[in-house]
Amino acid sequence: MVVNPSKVDDAKDLRSRVRSTLADAGWPEPSWWETTPDDPGAGQAAKAVRDGAEVVFACGGDGTVQSCLSALAGSRAALAIVPVGTGNLLATNLGIPTDTVRAVRVATQGGRRRIDVGRTDDMCFAVAAGIGFDAEVLDAPEPLKRALGWPAYVVSAVRHLHDPHFVVEIRLDDAPPSRQRARSVMVANVADLRGRLTVAPDASDDDGALDVVVVAPRRPRDWVSVVYRTLRRRPHPQVQRYKAGEVDIRVLDRAASRQVDGNTLEPGDRLHVVLDRRALEVCVP
Repeated sequence: MVVNPSKVDDAKDLRSRVRSTLADAGWPEPSWWETTPDDPGAGQAAKAVRDGAEVVFACGGDGTVQSCLSALAGSRAALAIVPVGTGNLLATNLGIPTDTVRAVRVATQGGRRRIDVGRTDDMCFAVAAGIGFDAEVLDAPEPLKRALGWPAYVVSAVRHLHDPHFVVEIRLDDAPPSRQRARSVMVANVADLRGRLTVAPDASDDDGALDVVVVAPRRPRDWVSVVYRTLRRRPHPQVQRYKAGEVDIRVLDRAASRQVDGNTLEPGDRLHVVLDRRALEVCVP
């Protein structure tokens, strides 16, 4: 059990409920590991695998889940999610309940599935990586996220509507690179992203492909029609979608905000992603 203590209001109550739920299913007492600012989950999950764990529970927000799955991808251990964060992006796409007891029962009831992951640098992701606007909105203050939940990101998005475009060069697999202006380029592994927006309607976490979404509204007011059509799952001329197994994104005129599964990275001018086919086993309903 890898737990982010900053996301848990009552650690003693959490332990009690988890132990009771696992005992009722005939499972053994779990080992407990707390994340730290220096190690948000990857080190704890990797040690659990070395110690022989068959299931690693990630109890926290998107950051905890992403850190754990980076350590578990390619291993024989399964990832189980106990979502207690703001976005809970992967949990939402997998249908994991937000109630702690019900989430733990998902693992004990035996549903398993292998999903694709994307790799960028030394990290893996299961939902999406991106550069530009989708990363900029993640600077929502923690108190606001605790108060509002995911709508806090809407407040943050409004603050960034007037930020400038950038010039980006995108290479998909072995095709020649294409150059265009954009406000956001996302590499998605699932359909539903922040605020349950179906940004990549054709995406599937086990289809062997990454969905690349380029968003390029010309004016701030164009965001209204982009969001409206996205909510209605209709195409928009300022939103282009592609599929690839390897994606290389280079911003040519400045450093830009970047994110991986809702976790901000240092601003940079490149995002290179490679698909790792069915590398992660997850516990699902």
